[in-house]
Order: sequence, then structure tokens, then C-alpha cells
Amino acid sequence: MEMSEQPRSRRQTRAAILGHLLQSGGMFRPPLAKAVRLSEASLSRILFDLKAEGLIEEIRRPAPYFGGPTALVSLDGSVALAAIELTGQSLSVGVGAMSGELHYTERLPLPKTPTAESVGRVFLEALTSLRDWTQRHRVRLSQIGVSVPGLGRLSVSDNPIIPCDVGRIRGMLGEMFAGVQAEFTNSVVAHATFHRCRTEDYPFSGAHLFVFVGQGVAGAWMDDAIDADALQPVELGHMVFGEGGPRCRCGHHGCVEAYTSLPALAGLLGMSEPELLQLGSDWVAAMPISPRVRQELRHRLYRLGLAIGNTLNVKPCCGVAISGWPSLLAETDRKALIDGIDACLLGGRKLAQVSLAFVPPSNGNDPRAALAFAAYCLACRGGMPAASTEAA
Repeated sequence: MEMSEQPRSRRQTRAAILGHLLQSGGMFRPPLAKAVRLSEASLSRILFDLKAEGLIEEIRRPAPYFGGPTALVSLDGSVALAAIELTGQSLSVGVGAMSGELHYTERLPLPKTPTAESVGRVFLEALTSLRDWTQRHRVRLSQIGVSVPGLGRLSVSDNPIIPCDVGRIRGMLGEMFAGVQAEFTNSVVAHATFHRCRTEDYPFSGAHLFVFVGQGVAGAWMDDAIDADALQPVELGHMVFGEGGPRCRCGHHGCVEAYTSLPALAGLLGMSEPELLQLGSDWVAAMPISPRVRQELRHRLYRLGLAIGNTLNVKPCCGVAISGWPSLLAETDRKALIDGIDACLLGGRKLAQVSLAFVPPSNGNDPRAALAFAAYCLACRGGMPAASTEAA
């Protein structure tokens, strides 16, 4: 993770250090100092503070070369984070470490026809269980991350996918976990954070577009900076391709989501969404696909590519990472998606200098995406209390 400029405040400096440790899993002092553009003496002073606050630790490891350092700087495994993740079928809560390891999880099913009131009751039950577990195990939380599908950047209480009153839920968190910083985000941002920090050999290190094909279809602009505004959700799923197309849950007809979301894929394969989710990543091998269905599948992937290409025309970037069921398909099927992107970009991907990569689906691993987002939030504020970050 390259930094464009020298950190300008104590919080930014600490955030840069914690961010590098979060994404790398641990670094020796010399390369860490170089990455955050600090002298080793300055870095040592900050590491001393972070270690005293219980945020990092140094573990003895064999030197990477003869005469090199032997102490690996990593995030302290005792830092506890809470993860809360809402999906189309359930609400998951958990407690884990910044490394991604979960110590406690619980999953509560949502009502078949959810309303803001009924989803609020599920949240109350889940948060009560989470509070009871932390009290029983004497766990002190450092951050709470909440992932909600379809949550807008500017609208906190309105949600187009699963009805829930975010303001009410925020109030519950304030009452049950007083003094613990809680941050809400769109599901696509949480999954983007998860892949950036947890996927081995993640394909991009610079600014790029992350696309998540799941219950809906959305994207996130990814930046290198460890900052609250570095991850921005972008709506892809409601580009309309034809008034006569299938009805989307947003009320329109012919949206790309109505063609390519998991519910749409399940319908094309002749099964229910729960049955498809139960198969997980094995559906590609388990489900025989007829030539007619495969042709329709490629046609839908082409439309998804058009949506991605349209987004890149509005805001160009050098890379696109795609996660979700398309990443499970053979290269011959995925070519339709790539052709759709090329049809939108002037001169195609080559002249536009856009790289494309597919990363594994992260559906069904909740609340790991919310846990990764919680770790990212803690790193963003440099591990400092909220009041301190405002003054920094």
C-alpha cells in the first residue's frame, strides 16, 4: 500500500501503520518504516505507544536475510472487535480479532416477510446475545462494524433491500455498548474490505473498482489510503437495460440486478435461492447447465459487463476486481462479461488500460466481512478513541 504523501497528523500516521499491518498480516520494522515514509527512530517511538496501548505486538521470527531483523510487528491478537452482518436470510453477530479469527458467532433467521419492526426485533435479540457473551467472557470491545445491504452513503435510515431502521439500531448499540465506537456500511464495502485484507495475493494494490455480485449487484471504489472516505459504495444493479425485462425489487423492470443477482441466477437454474445458497460454490459442478441456459447465462453476464463498463466510463480506473458467482465460472463463460466491458469502454480494455481480475465469492461467510470492516475502522482512527481522532 503506497502512500501519496507524508501523514499529516498523529492519527494519520498511526492509521497508516495499523493499515499496513492489517493488510500484510505483519511486517519487519525496516520495510514498515519505508512503507509509511518514517525514519526507523520515528517509527520506533510510535510502535512503543501502540504496544503500550495493546494494539500491536512483536513476535520473534527468523530473519528474512542474514543479519536482518528478527522481530515481526503484527496486530495484537487480544484486541476484540464485534461484527454484525445483515443478509437476505439472516442476521449474524460475532466477536473476533483483527486477524479475522472469530471467537464467537450466532446467526438468527429473518422473518419470511421482513418489516422494519420485525427486523428490529431480530436485531434486539442478536445484540442482547452479543452483550451477554461479552459480559460473560469479560471481553472489552474496541470497535463494532455493522454491514447492511443497500445502505446508502448519505441516507442512514432508508434501506431499499431489507427494511430496517438504522437509527433505532444505532440507539440500541449506544445503550448496550456505551463507549464503543460503532460504524455502519453498505455490504459491498464490507466485502471489499474483507477481500483486500484477507484474500491471499489480492490482485490490486492501487485504486480500483471492486464489484460484488450477491443478493444485489454493487461496487465500491477502493483507494490506498487508510481513511474513512477511502471506500465509497457505488450502485451498479439498477441500471435499466429494457422496460420489458424482469421486475426488480426496486420497482423497475430490466435492471441488471434482476438479471444477474443470486435470486435471478437461482431462477434461471430452476431452483430456489435457499437451495442455491446451500450448494455454495459447488453449484457450478452440481448443476447441469443446458446449452439454452448457458446461452442465457452468457447473455446476462454480457449485461453485467455493460454495467461495469458504463461505470468505468463515468469514473475511469486501472483495475476491476469481481467477486461473486461469476468468479466460479469457466473462462469461456466469463468472456461474455469481459466482452460487455469492452463494448462500453472506448477502444476496449487494452486502450483504456484496465486490468480485470476475479476473486473468490465471499457469500455465506458472515459475519467475517463485517469483522474485516470493524478492523478497518479501528485502523482508520489509528486505534485512538473517537474524541481523540476529532482533535488530532
